[in-house]
Amino acid sequence: MGSSGFSWKLPDHPKLPKGKPIAVIVLDGWGEAKENEYNCIHIAETPTMDSLKKGAPEHWRLVRAHGKAVGLPTEDDMGNSEVGHNALGAGRIFAQGAKLVDLALESGKIFDGEGFNYIKESFETGTVHLIGLLSDGGVHSRLDQVQLLLKGLSERGVKRVRLHILTDGRDVLDGSSVGFVETLENDLANLREKGIDARIASGGGRMYVTMDRYENDWSVVKRGWDAQVLGEAPYKFTNAVEAVKKLRAEPKANDQYLPPFVIVDESGKSVGPIVDGDAVVTFNFRADRMTMLAKALENENFDKFDRVRFPKIRYAGMLEYDGELKLPRHYLVSPPEIDRTSGEYLVHNGVRTFACSETVKFGHVTFFWNGNRSGYFNSELEEYVEIPSDSGITFNEQPKMKALEIAEKTRDAILSRKFDQVRINLPNGDMVGHTGDIEATIVACKAADEAVKMVLDAIEQVGGIYVVTADHGNAEDMVKRDKSGKPQLDKNGQVQILTSHTLEPVPIAIGGPGLAPGVRFRTDLPDGGLANVAATVMNLHGFEAPSDYEPSLIEVVDN
Repeated sequence: MGSSGFSWKLPDHPKLPKGKPIAVIVLDGWGEAKENEYNCIHIAETPTMDSLKKGAPEHWRLVRAHGKAVGLPTEDDMGNSEVGHNALGAGRIFAQGAKLVDLALESGKIFDGEGFNYIKESFETGTVHLIGLLSDGGVHSRLDQVQLLLKGLSERGVKRVRLHILTDGRDVLDGSSVGFVETLENDLANLREKGIDARIASGGGRMYVTMDRYENDWSVVKRGWDAQVLGEAPYKFTNAVEAVKKLRAEPKANDQYLPPFVIVDESGKSVGPIVDGDAVVTFNFRADRMTMLAKALENENFDKFDRVRFPKIRYAGMLEYDGELKLPRHYLVSPPEIDRTSGEYLVHNGVRTFACSETVKFGHVTFFWNGNRSGYFNSELEEYVEIPSDSGITFNEQPKMKALEIAEKTRDAILSRKFDQVRINLPNGDMVGHTGDIEATIVACKAADEAVKMVLDAIEQVGGIYVVTADHGNAEDMVKRDKSGKPQLDKNGQVQILTSHTLEPVPIAIGGPGLAPGVRFRTDLPDGGLANVAATVMNLHGFEAPSDYEPSLIEVVDN
Protein backbone atom coordinates (compact mmCIF):
# COMPACT_ATOMS: atom_id res chain seq x y z
CA MET A 1 0.00 0.00 0.00
CA GLY A 2 3.06 2.21 0.27
CA SER A 3 2.78 3.55 -3.27
CA SER A 4 -0.53 5.28 -2.54
CA GLY A 5 1.03 7.25 0.29
CA PHE A 6 -0.87 5.19 2.86
CA SER A 7 -0.08 5.96 6.48
CA TRP A 8 -1.14 4.28 9.71
CA LYS A 9 -0.86 7.63 11.48
CA LEU A 10 -4.28 8.86 12.59
CA PRO A 11 -4.80 12.64 12.69
CA ASP A 12 -5.44 14.19 16.09
CA HIS A 13 -9.04 14.97 16.90
CA PRO A 14 -9.49 18.75 16.95
CA LYS A 15 -11.53 18.76 20.16
CA LEU A 16 -10.96 15.52 22.08
CA PRO A 17 -7.97 14.82 24.30
CA LYS A 18 -5.76 11.74 24.19
CA GLY A 19 -4.81 9.46 27.02
CA LYS A 20 -8.15 8.66 28.65
CA PRO A 21 -8.42 4.92 29.34
CA ILE A 22 -11.40 3.47 27.50
CA ALA A 23 -13.42 0.34 28.29
CA VAL A 24 -15.30 -1.12 25.32
CA ILE A 25 -17.85 -3.60 26.63
CA VAL A 26 -19.80 -5.85 24.26
CA LEU A 27 -22.86 -7.50 25.78
CA ASP A 28 -23.47 -10.53 23.60
CA GLY A 29 -27.08 -11.07 22.56
CA TRP A 30 -28.37 -7.89 24.25
CA GLY A 31 -30.96 -6.16 22.06
CA GLU A 32 -33.63 -3.58 22.75
CA ALA A 33 -37.28 -4.64 22.48
CA LYS A 34 -40.68 -3.96 23.99
CA GLU A 35 -40.98 -4.63 27.69
CA ASN A 36 -42.94 -7.82 28.28
CA GLU A 37 -42.72 -11.17 30.02
CA TYR A 38 -40.51 -12.62 27.23
CA ASN A 39 -37.94 -9.81 27.45
CA CYS A 40 -35.41 -11.27 29.87
CA ILE A 41 -33.35 -8.08 29.91
CA HIS A 42 -36.42 -6.14 31.03
CA ILE A 43 -37.41 -8.72 33.67
CA ALA A 44 -33.91 -9.17 35.06
CA GLU A 45 -32.52 -6.80 37.65
CA THR A 46 -30.15 -4.71 35.53
CA PRO A 47 -29.64 -1.49 37.49
CA THR A 48 -26.39 -0.61 35.70
CA MET A 49 -27.78 -0.82 32.19
CA ASP A 50 -31.01 0.87 33.36
CA SER A 51 -28.99 3.82 34.64
CA LEU A 52 -27.10 4.09 31.33
CA LYS A 53 -30.38 4.14 29.43
CA LYS A 54 -31.39 7.26 31.38
CA GLY A 55 -28.60 9.03 29.48
CA ALA A 56 -30.65 8.99 26.26
CA PRO A 57 -30.55 10.63 23.78
CA GLU A 58 -27.20 12.31 24.38
CA HIS A 59 -25.27 9.40 25.87
CA TRP A 60 -27.44 6.36 25.01
CA ARG A 61 -28.96 5.36 21.69
CA LEU A 62 -29.72 2.34 19.51
CA VAL A 63 -27.72 1.07 16.53
CA ARG A 64 -28.54 -1.50 13.88
CA ALA A 65 -26.94 -4.94 14.23
CA HIS A 66 -28.53 -7.05 11.50
CA GLY A 67 -29.02 -7.24 7.75
CA LYS A 68 -27.23 -4.80 5.50
CA ALA A 69 -25.75 -2.91 8.47
CA VAL A 70 -23.43 -5.89 9.03
CA GLY A 71 -22.97 -6.97 5.40
CA LEU A 72 -25.75 -9.60 5.23
CA PRO A 73 -28.03 -9.91 2.19
CA THR A 74 -31.38 -8.58 3.44
CA GLU A 75 -33.06 -6.87 6.37
CA ASP A 76 -34.61 -10.24 7.23
CA ASP A 77 -31.16 -11.63 8.10
CA MET A 78 -30.54 -11.59 11.84
CA GLY A 79 -27.12 -10.49 12.94
CA ASN A 80 -24.65 -12.85 14.55
CA SER A 81 -21.59 -12.58 16.73
CA GLU A 82 -19.04 -13.02 13.93
CA VAL A 83 -20.35 -10.35 11.57
CA GLY A 84 -21.18 -8.13 14.55
CA HIS A 85 -17.62 -8.17 15.86
CA ASN A 86 -16.20 -7.83 12.34
CA ALA A 87 -18.24 -4.62 11.95
CA LEU A 88 -17.38 -3.33 15.44
CA GLY A 89 -13.68 -3.81 14.78
CA ALA A 90 -13.43 -2.96 11.10
CA GLY A 91 -15.41 0.28 11.08
CA ARG A 92 -16.69 -0.51 7.58
CA ILE A 93 -19.28 -2.89 6.16
CA PHE A 94 -17.99 -5.91 4.23
CA ALA A 95 -20.10 -8.42 2.28
CA GLN A 96 -20.33 -11.33 4.69
CA GLY A 97 -20.96 -15.05 4.81
CA ALA A 98 -24.27 -15.67 3.11
CA LYS A 99 -23.95 -12.54 1.00
CA LEU A 100 -20.55 -13.61 -0.35
CA VAL A 101 -21.95 -17.04 -1.20
CA ASP A 102 -25.08 -15.54 -2.79
CA LEU A 103 -22.94 -13.32 -5.04
CA ALA A 104 -20.73 -16.27 -6.04
CA LEU A 105 -23.75 -18.50 -6.80
CA GLU A 106 -25.61 -15.74 -8.70
CA SER A 107 -22.65 -14.98 -10.94
CA GLY A 108 -21.69 -18.65 -11.29
CA LYS A 109 -18.23 -17.64 -10.11
CA ILE A 110 -18.35 -20.37 -7.46
CA PHE A 111 -18.26 -23.02 -10.21
CA ASP A 112 -15.14 -21.59 -11.87
CA GLY A 113 -13.11 -21.20 -8.69
CA GLU A 114 -10.12 -23.16 -7.48
CA GLY A 115 -12.16 -24.93 -4.77
CA PHE A 116 -14.81 -26.22 -7.16
CA ASN A 117 -12.23 -27.36 -9.71
CA TYR A 118 -10.49 -29.24 -6.91
CA ILE A 119 -13.57 -31.27 -5.88
CA LYS A 120 -14.52 -31.75 -9.57
CA GLU A 121 -11.64 -34.19 -9.88
CA SER A 122 -13.79 -36.68 -7.93
CA PHE A 123 -16.87 -36.40 -10.22
CA GLU A 124 -16.01 -39.31 -12.50
CA THR A 125 -15.01 -42.04 -10.10
CA GLY A 126 -15.98 -40.82 -6.63
CA THR A 127 -18.95 -39.52 -4.66
CA VAL A 128 -19.45 -35.87 -3.70
CA HIS A 129 -20.63 -35.56 -0.08
CA LEU A 130 -22.34 -32.40 1.17
CA ILE A 131 -22.36 -31.93 4.95
CA GLY A 132 -24.09 -29.09 6.77
CA LEU A 133 -27.07 -27.56 8.55
CA LEU A 134 -30.36 -28.13 6.73
CA SER A 135 -32.15 -24.86 7.48
CA ASP A 136 -33.36 -21.61 6.01
CA GLY A 137 -32.34 -19.70 9.16
CA GLY A 138 -29.50 -18.00 7.29
CA VAL A 139 -27.17 -18.03 10.29
CA HIS A 140 -24.96 -21.01 9.39
CA SER A 141 -26.38 -22.10 6.04
CA ARG A 142 -29.39 -21.72 3.75
CA LEU A 143 -31.36 -24.42 2.01
CA ASP A 144 -31.68 -22.42 -1.22
CA GLN A 145 -27.89 -22.22 -1.49
CA VAL A 146 -27.66 -26.01 -1.09
CA GLN A 147 -30.26 -26.37 -3.86
CA LEU A 148 -28.25 -24.10 -6.18
CA LEU A 149 -25.08 -26.01 -5.32
CA LEU A 150 -26.79 -29.32 -6.19
CA LYS A 151 -28.03 -27.82 -9.47
CA GLY A 152 -24.51 -26.60 -10.30
CA LEU A 153 -23.02 -30.01 -9.48
CA SER A 154 -25.56 -31.79 -11.68
CA GLU A 155 -24.96 -29.42 -14.61
CA ARG A 156 -21.23 -30.00 -14.37
CA GLY A 157 -21.19 -33.74 -14.61
CA VAL A 158 -21.42 -35.09 -11.06
CA LYS A 159 -22.40 -38.79 -10.98
CA ARG A 160 -23.00 -39.55 -7.28
CA VAL A 161 -24.01 -37.20 -4.46
CA ARG A 162 -24.62 -37.95 -0.79
CA LEU A 163 -25.99 -35.49 1.75
CA HIS A 164 -25.26 -35.62 5.47
CA ILE A 165 -27.82 -33.36 7.07
CA LEU A 166 -27.89 -31.67 10.46
CA THR A 167 -31.29 -30.63 11.75
CA ASP A 168 -31.66 -27.13 13.18
CA GLY A 169 -34.44 -26.06 15.59
CA ARG A 170 -32.22 -23.29 16.98
CA ASP A 171 -32.22 -20.59 14.28
CA VAL A 172 -35.62 -21.79 13.01
CA LEU A 173 -38.69 -23.36 14.61
CA ASP A 174 -38.32 -26.73 16.25
CA GLY A 175 -40.03 -29.28 14.01
CA SER A 176 -39.30 -27.44 10.76
CA SER A 177 -36.73 -30.17 10.00
CA VAL A 178 -39.40 -32.43 8.52
CA GLY A 179 -40.37 -29.90 5.85
CA PHE A 180 -36.74 -29.20 4.95
CA VAL A 181 -36.00 -32.92 4.54
CA GLU A 182 -39.12 -33.37 2.37
CA THR A 183 -38.03 -30.47 0.14
CA LEU A 184 -34.55 -31.89 -0.21
CA GLU A 185 -35.81 -35.43 -0.93
CA ASN A 186 -38.00 -33.99 -3.69
CA ASP A 187 -34.96 -32.27 -5.27
CA LEU A 188 -32.89 -35.45 -5.02
CA ALA A 189 -35.69 -37.47 -6.69
CA ASN A 190 -35.52 -35.02 -9.63
CA LEU A 191 -31.75 -35.51 -9.86
CA ARG A 192 -32.22 -39.30 -9.85
CA GLU A 193 -34.62 -38.96 -12.79
CA LYS A 194 -31.75 -37.27 -14.65
CA GLY A 195 -29.54 -40.27 -13.96
CA ILE A 196 -27.61 -38.82 -11.01
CA ASP A 197 -27.32 -41.10 -7.99
CA ALA A 198 -28.27 -38.56 -5.30
CA ARG A 199 -29.40 -39.50 -1.79
CA ILE A 200 -29.38 -38.46 1.86
CA ALA A 201 -26.86 -40.70 3.66
CA SER A 202 -26.94 -39.62 7.31
CA GLY A 203 -28.24 -37.07 9.75
CA GLY A 204 -28.51 -35.84 13.33
CA GLY A 205 -29.32 -32.77 15.42
CA ARG A 206 -26.88 -29.86 15.21
CA MET A 207 -26.12 -29.62 18.94
CA TYR A 208 -25.53 -33.35 19.30
CA VAL A 209 -23.92 -34.20 15.98
CA THR A 210 -20.97 -32.41 14.27
CA MET A 211 -21.67 -28.76 15.08
CA ASP A 212 -19.77 -28.22 18.32
CA ARG A 213 -17.50 -25.19 18.48
CA TYR A 214 -14.35 -23.93 20.18
CA GLU A 215 -13.32 -27.53 20.93
CA ASN A 216 -15.87 -27.63 23.70
CA ASP A 217 -16.92 -31.28 23.18
CA TRP A 218 -15.22 -33.45 20.56
CA SER A 219 -17.69 -36.30 21.14
CA VAL A 220 -20.24 -34.22 19.18
CA VAL A 221 -17.94 -34.28 16.14
CA LYS A 222 -17.15 -37.97 16.65
CA ARG A 223 -20.86 -38.90 16.54
CA GLY A 224 -21.06 -37.13 13.18
CA TRP A 225 -17.82 -38.72 11.93
CA ASP A 226 -19.08 -42.22 12.76
CA ALA A 227 -22.27 -41.63 10.77
CA GLN A 228 -20.84 -39.60 7.88
CA VAL A 229 -17.47 -41.27 7.31
CA LEU A 230 -17.86 -44.75 8.79
CA GLY A 231 -21.56 -45.17 8.02
CA GLU A 232 -22.30 -46.23 11.59
CA ALA A 233 -24.98 -44.87 13.93
CA PRO A 234 -27.31 -46.18 16.65
CA TYR A 235 -30.34 -45.64 14.39
CA LYS A 236 -30.75 -47.01 10.85
CA PHE A 237 -33.55 -46.09 8.46
CA THR A 238 -34.25 -46.60 4.78
CA ASN A 239 -35.38 -43.02 4.27
CA ALA A 240 -34.61 -39.69 5.88
CA VAL A 241 -38.14 -38.30 6.25
CA GLU A 242 -39.12 -41.37 8.24
CA ALA A 243 -35.88 -41.06 10.25
CA VAL A 244 -36.57 -37.50 11.34
CA LYS A 245 -40.26 -38.11 12.05
CA LYS A 246 -39.59 -41.23 14.14
CA LEU A 247 -36.69 -39.75 16.11
CA ARG A 248 -38.71 -36.59 16.77
CA ALA A 249 -41.56 -38.72 18.18
CA GLU A 250 -39.37 -39.89 21.08
CA PRO A 251 -40.11 -38.25 24.46
CA LYS A 252 -38.22 -34.94 24.97
CA ALA A 253 -36.83 -35.12 21.41
CA ASN A 254 -36.19 -31.94 19.45
CA ASP A 255 -34.43 -30.92 16.23
CA GLN A 256 -31.34 -29.54 17.95
CA TYR A 257 -30.55 -32.81 19.73
CA LEU A 258 -31.72 -35.57 17.35
CA PRO A 259 -29.46 -38.61 17.71
CA PRO A 260 -27.28 -39.58 14.72
CA PHE A 261 -28.81 -41.86 12.09
CA VAL A 262 -27.66 -43.47 8.85
CA ILE A 263 -29.68 -44.36 5.78
CA VAL A 264 -29.21 -47.99 4.75
CA ASP A 265 -30.09 -50.08 1.70
CA GLU A 266 -32.23 -53.26 1.70
CA SER A 267 -29.31 -55.31 2.99
CA GLY A 268 -28.77 -52.93 5.93
CA LYS A 269 -25.58 -51.32 4.57
CA SER A 270 -24.99 -47.56 4.80
CA VAL A 271 -25.72 -45.89 1.44
CA GLY A 272 -23.04 -43.25 1.74
CA PRO A 273 -19.93 -43.63 3.88
CA ILE A 274 -17.05 -41.33 2.88
CA VAL A 275 -14.24 -43.33 1.25
CA ASP A 276 -10.93 -42.79 -0.56
CA GLY A 277 -11.32 -40.79 -3.76
CA ASP A 278 -14.52 -39.01 -2.67
CA ALA A 279 -14.99 -35.26 -2.38
CA VAL A 280 -16.53 -33.52 0.64
CA VAL A 281 -18.04 -30.04 0.83
CA THR A 282 -19.15 -28.57 4.16
CA PHE A 283 -21.78 -26.10 2.99
CA ASN A 284 -22.16 -23.96 6.12
CA PHE A 285 -20.87 -20.45 5.43
CA ARG A 286 -20.48 -19.58 9.09
CA ALA A 287 -17.21 -20.85 10.47
CA ASP A 288 -17.51 -21.44 14.19
CA ARG A 289 -19.40 -24.74 14.08
CA MET A 290 -17.58 -26.22 11.07
CA THR A 291 -13.98 -25.71 12.17
CA MET A 292 -13.74 -28.84 14.30
CA LEU A 293 -15.06 -31.10 11.53
CA ALA A 294 -12.71 -29.37 9.09
CA LYS A 295 -9.77 -30.31 11.31
CA ALA A 296 -10.94 -33.93 11.49
CA LEU A 297 -11.38 -34.13 7.70
CA GLU A 298 -8.13 -32.42 6.84
CA ASN A 299 -5.45 -32.91 9.47
CA GLU A 300 -3.11 -35.87 9.02
CA ASN A 301 -2.07 -35.69 12.68
CA PHE A 302 -5.22 -35.69 14.75
CA ASP A 303 -5.71 -36.98 18.30
CA LYS A 304 -9.08 -35.64 19.43
CA PHE A 305 -10.87 -38.96 18.85
CA ASP A 306 -10.18 -42.22 17.06
CA ARG A 307 -11.20 -41.65 13.44
CA VAL A 308 -10.85 -45.40 12.71
CA ARG A 309 -10.42 -44.54 9.02
CA PHE A 310 -8.93 -41.33 7.59
CA PRO A 311 -10.10 -41.41 3.97
CA LYS A 312 -8.02 -39.72 1.24
CA ILE A 313 -10.55 -37.16 0.03
CA ARG A 314 -10.75 -33.82 -1.70
CA TYR A 315 -12.28 -31.51 0.92
CA ALA A 316 -13.51 -27.95 0.43
CA GLY A 317 -15.40 -25.64 2.77
CA MET A 318 -18.09 -23.28 1.50
CA LEU A 319 -15.75 -20.56 2.82
CA GLU A 320 -12.39 -20.49 4.52
CA TYR A 321 -13.25 -21.10 8.18
CA ASP A 322 -10.02 -19.90 9.78
CA GLY A 323 -7.79 -17.44 7.96
CA GLU A 324 -4.92 -17.87 10.36
CA LEU A 325 -4.87 -21.67 10.31
CA LYS A 326 -5.65 -21.62 6.57
CA LEU A 327 -8.47 -24.05 7.32
CA PRO A 328 -9.64 -25.63 5.14
CA ARG A 329 -6.95 -25.41 2.46
CA HIS A 330 -9.61 -25.37 -0.27
CA TYR A 331 -12.91 -23.46 -0.27
CA LEU A 332 -15.58 -22.57 -2.80
CA VAL A 333 -15.88 -18.84 -1.99
CA SER A 334 -13.05 -16.49 -1.01
CA PRO A 335 -13.33 -14.48 2.24
CA PRO A 336 -13.89 -10.72 2.47
CA GLU A 337 -10.58 -8.93 2.62
CA ILE A 338 -10.99 -7.07 5.91
CA ASP A 339 -7.98 -4.80 6.15
CA ARG A 340 -7.00 -1.78 8.25
CA THR A 341 -9.15 -2.65 11.27
CA SER A 342 -9.47 -0.17 14.12
CA GLY A 343 -7.41 -2.40 16.41
CA GLU A 344 -4.49 -2.33 13.99
CA TYR A 345 -4.73 1.45 13.56
CA LEU A 346 -4.85 2.08 17.30
CA VAL A 347 -1.83 -0.15 17.99
CA HIS A 348 0.11 1.72 15.24
CA ASN A 349 -0.80 4.91 17.11
CA GLY A 350 0.54 3.64 20.41
CA VAL A 351 -2.73 2.61 22.03
CA ARG A 352 -2.07 -0.21 24.52
CA THR A 353 -4.85 -2.76 24.39
CA PHE A 354 -6.23 -5.48 26.65
CA ALA A 355 -8.87 -7.90 25.32
CA CYS A 356 -10.68 -10.53 27.35
CA SER A 357 -13.57 -12.96 27.27
CA GLU A 358 -14.24 -16.57 28.10
CA THR A 359 -13.59 -19.34 25.58
CA VAL A 360 -16.96 -19.22 23.79
CA LYS A 361 -16.49 -15.56 22.81
CA PHE A 362 -12.75 -15.02 23.15
CA GLY A 363 -12.29 -15.24 19.38
CA HIS A 364 -14.86 -12.51 18.94
CA VAL A 365 -12.93 -9.79 20.79
CA THR A 366 -9.68 -10.91 19.13
CA PHE A 367 -9.88 -12.85 15.82
CA PHE A 368 -13.19 -11.40 14.51
CA TRP A 369 -12.56 -7.93 15.92
CA ASN A 370 -9.24 -7.87 14.09
CA GLY A 371 -10.75 -8.74 10.71
CA ASN A 372 -10.54 -12.57 10.91
CA ARG A 373 -6.90 -12.44 11.87
CA SER A 374 -5.30 -14.45 14.67
CA GLY A 375 -2.57 -13.26 16.97
CA TYR A 376 -1.33 -9.86 18.03
CA PHE A 377 -0.59 -6.85 15.84
CA ASN A 378 2.08 -5.90 18.36
CA SER A 379 2.59 -8.19 21.32
CA GLU A 380 4.40 -5.44 23.24
CA LEU A 381 1.30 -3.24 23.20
CA GLU A 382 -1.43 -5.89 23.41
CA GLU A 383 -2.51 -8.54 25.88
CA TYR A 384 -5.34 -11.00 25.19
CA VAL A 385 -6.70 -13.09 28.07
CA GLU A 386 -8.95 -16.11 27.59
CA ILE A 387 -10.86 -17.46 30.58
CA PRO A 388 -11.85 -21.13 30.06
CA SER A 389 -15.61 -21.62 29.64
CA ASP A 390 -17.43 -24.32 31.59
CA SER A 391 -17.21 -27.38 29.35
CA GLY A 392 -19.58 -30.29 29.08
CA ILE A 393 -22.66 -28.42 30.33
CA THR A 394 -25.45 -26.46 28.71
CA PHE A 395 -25.09 -22.84 29.71
CA ASN A 396 -28.49 -22.62 31.41
CA GLU A 397 -27.03 -24.89 34.11
CA GLN A 398 -24.46 -22.18 34.97
CA PRO A 399 -26.07 -19.01 33.60
CA LYS A 400 -23.64 -16.65 35.34
CA MET A 401 -20.96 -18.27 33.16
CA LYS A 402 -17.62 -16.46 33.65
CA ALA A 403 -18.99 -12.91 33.63
CA LEU A 404 -17.56 -11.94 37.01
CA GLU A 405 -14.16 -13.52 36.25
CA ILE A 406 -14.00 -11.54 33.00
CA ALA A 407 -14.95 -8.38 34.89
CA GLU A 408 -12.36 -8.99 37.63
CA LYS A 409 -9.54 -9.52 35.12
CA THR A 410 -10.65 -6.40 33.27
CA ARG A 411 -10.93 -4.33 36.46
CA ASP A 412 -7.36 -5.37 37.35
CA ALA A 413 -6.16 -4.45 33.86
CA ILE A 414 -7.78 -1.01 34.16
CA LEU A 415 -6.44 -0.35 37.65
CA SER A 416 -2.93 -1.45 36.58
CA ARG A 417 -2.98 1.63 34.28
CA LYS A 418 -0.95 -0.38 31.76
CA PHE A 419 -3.62 -0.11 29.06
CA ASP A 420 -5.30 2.65 27.07
CA GLN A 421 -8.14 0.40 25.99
CA VAL A 422 -9.77 -2.70 27.41
CA ARG A 423 -12.33 -4.52 25.31
CA ILE A 424 -14.40 -7.43 26.54
CA ASN A 425 -17.32 -9.62 25.59
CA LEU A 426 -19.86 -10.78 28.18
CA PRO A 427 -21.48 -13.84 26.53
CA ASN A 428 -24.35 -14.51 28.94
CA GLY A 429 -27.34 -13.02 27.13
CA ASP A 430 -26.46 -14.93 23.97
CA MET A 431 -25.22 -18.29 25.17
CA VAL A 432 -27.95 -18.73 27.79
CA GLY A 433 -30.55 -17.14 25.50
CA HIS A 434 -29.82 -19.87 22.95
CA THR A 435 -30.94 -22.54 25.40
CA GLY A 436 -34.47 -21.09 25.44
CA ASP A 437 -34.51 -21.26 29.23
CA ILE A 438 -36.20 -18.02 30.28
CA GLU A 439 -35.49 -18.30 34.02
CA ALA A 440 -31.82 -18.99 33.37
CA THR A 441 -31.59 -16.15 30.84
CA ILE A 442 -32.91 -13.73 33.45
CA VAL A 443 -30.11 -14.86 35.80
CA ALA A 444 -27.66 -14.48 32.90
CA CYS A 445 -28.70 -10.88 32.19
CA LYS A 446 -28.36 -9.93 35.84
CA ALA A 447 -24.85 -11.44 35.95
CA ALA A 448 -23.81 -9.51 32.83
CA ASP A 449 -25.16 -6.29 34.35
CA GLU A 450 -23.14 -6.89 37.53
CA ALA A 451 -20.03 -7.46 35.43
CA VAL A 452 -20.61 -4.17 33.59
CA LYS A 453 -20.85 -2.39 36.94
CA MET A 454 -17.51 -3.79 38.08
CA VAL A 455 -15.80 -2.50 34.94
CA LEU A 456 -17.50 0.91 35.10
CA ASP A 457 -16.45 1.31 38.73
CA ALA A 458 -12.83 0.74 37.71
CA ILE A 459 -13.16 3.24 34.86
CA GLU A 460 -14.55 5.74 37.38
CA GLN A 461 -11.45 5.23 39.55
CA VAL A 462 -8.99 5.97 36.75
CA GLY A 463 -10.92 8.87 35.23
CA GLY A 464 -11.69 6.93 32.06
CA ILE A 465 -14.45 6.56 29.48
CA TYR A 466 -16.79 3.64 28.81
CA VAL A 467 -18.49 2.50 25.61
CA VAL A 468 -21.08 -0.19 26.30
CA THR A 469 -22.73 -1.85 23.32
CA ALA A 470 -23.80 -5.26 21.97
CA ASP A 471 -23.33 -7.36 18.84
CA HIS A 472 -26.92 -8.47 18.11
CA GLY A 473 -30.15 -9.24 19.92
CA ASN A 474 -31.23 -12.46 21.63
CA ALA A 475 -32.22 -12.26 25.32
CA GLU A 476 -34.62 -9.34 24.81
CA ASP A 477 -37.20 -11.49 23.00
CA MET A 478 -37.53 -15.17 23.83
CA VAL A 479 -40.75 -15.98 21.98
CA LYS A 480 -41.67 -16.65 18.36
CA ARG A 481 -44.11 -14.06 17.07
CA ASP A 482 -46.74 -14.05 14.35
CA LYS A 483 -47.07 -11.29 11.74
CA SER A 484 -49.00 -9.09 14.19
CA GLY A 485 -46.30 -9.50 16.84
CA LYS A 486 -48.31 -11.77 19.13
CA PRO A 487 -46.61 -14.85 20.65
CA GLN A 488 -46.97 -17.92 18.41
CA LEU A 489 -48.47 -21.07 19.89
CA ASP A 490 -47.67 -24.65 18.92
CA LYS A 491 -50.32 -27.29 18.23
CA ASN A 492 -50.67 -27.96 21.98
CA GLY A 493 -51.36 -24.30 22.69
CA GLN A 494 -47.93 -23.78 24.23
CA VAL A 495 -45.97 -20.60 23.53
CA GLN A 496 -43.14 -21.27 21.08
CA ILE A 497 -39.82 -20.29 22.65
CA LEU A 498 -37.36 -18.36 20.47
CA THR A 499 -33.77 -19.61 20.79
CA SER A 500 -32.28 -17.61 17.93
CA HIS A 501 -30.87 -14.12 17.55
CA THR A 502 -33.30 -11.35 16.65
CA LEU A 503 -33.59 -8.42 14.23
CA GLU A 504 -33.70 -5.90 17.09
CA PRO A 505 -31.31 -2.96 17.38
CA VAL A 506 -28.76 -2.86 20.19
CA PRO A 507 -27.83 -0.08 22.59
CA ILE A 508 -24.64 1.93 22.71
CA ALA A 509 -23.89 4.03 25.78
CA ILE A 510 -20.97 6.39 26.42
CA GLY A 511 -19.89 8.08 29.62
CA GLY A 512 -17.41 8.11 32.47
CA PRO A 513 -15.44 10.89 34.18
CA GLY A 514 -13.03 11.11 31.23
CA LEU A 515 -15.74 11.95 28.70
CA ALA A 516 -15.14 15.52 27.57
CA PRO A 517 -17.97 17.99 28.22
CA GLY A 518 -20.08 18.56 25.11
CA VAL A 519 -19.65 15.03 23.71
CA ARG A 520 -23.02 13.63 22.65
CA PHE A 521 -24.54 11.35 20.06
CA ARG A 522 -25.25 13.00 16.73
CA THR A 523 -28.88 13.22 15.65
CA ASP A 524 -28.18 13.01 11.90
CA LEU A 525 -27.29 9.28 11.80
CA PRO A 526 -30.63 7.57 12.53
CA ASP A 527 -29.53 4.42 10.67
CA GLY A 528 -26.19 4.12 12.44
CA GLY A 529 -25.02 0.54 12.88
CA LEU A 530 -22.27 -1.48 14.54
CA ALA A 531 -19.73 -0.37 11.93
CA ASN A 532 -20.07 3.23 13.21
CA VAL A 533 -18.72 2.23 16.61
CA ALA A 534 -15.06 1.98 15.52
CA ALA A 535 -14.80 5.63 14.45
CA THR A 536 -16.62 6.62 17.66
CA VAL A 537 -14.04 4.79 19.80
CA MET A 538 -11.15 6.29 17.78
CA ASN A 539 -12.55 9.78 18.47
CA LEU A 540 -12.76 9.03 22.19
CA HIS A 541 -9.07 8.05 22.06
CA GLY A 542 -8.40 11.53 20.65
CA PHE A 543 -8.04 10.58 16.97
CA GLU A 544 -9.91 11.24 13.76
CA ALA A 545 -11.01 8.02 12.04
CA PRO A 546 -9.83 7.13 8.51
CA SER A 547 -11.94 8.86 5.86
CA ASP A 548 -13.47 5.63 4.51
CA TYR A 549 -14.72 4.44 7.90
CA GLU A 550 -18.43 4.63 8.67
CA PRO A 551 -18.92 8.00 10.39
CA SER A 552 -18.54 8.45 14.13
CA LEU A 553 -21.74 8.51 16.18
CA ILE A 554 -20.54 11.38 18.36
CA GLU A 555 -20.04 15.12 18.01
CA VAL A 556 -18.61 17.72 20.38
CA VAL A 557 -20.79 20.76 21.00
CA ASP A 558 -19.33 23.81 22.67
CA ASN A 559 -21.07 24.31 25.98
